[in-house]
Amino acid sequence: MAGRSAVSASGWWLDGVRKWYYSAAGFNKLGLMRDDTIQETEDVKEAIRRLPEKLYNDRMFRIKRALDLNMRQQILPKEQWTKYEEDKFYLEPYLKEVIREKKEREEWENK
Repeated sequence: MAGRSAVSASGWWLDGVRKWYYSAAGFNKLGLMRDDTIQETEDVKEAIRRLPEKLYNDRMFRIKRALDLNMRQQILPKEQWTKYEEDKFYLEPYLKEVIREKKEREEWENK
């Protein structure tokens, strides 16, 4: 019983740290999501290219708005900040697919 409460307490504490770090990073104050800030390697560029049109357009809107806000040294009103709970890894499935295909291609070339 004591072990179970320790696990849930550490999970609660870790979630609190994650939320604090998410807010401290500051990109959410510009309306960005985590995947909007990922470094654009060749794999990431290919994953972005594969995004459905709506996701791609939403991403471009958020990035352009953030650049404009940054240039004017402003942030969004607090009610428009991206919330930790609402942020999702929209690029992750496409990125995993690109990496899987790349590994598969390398395996075929090595045979």
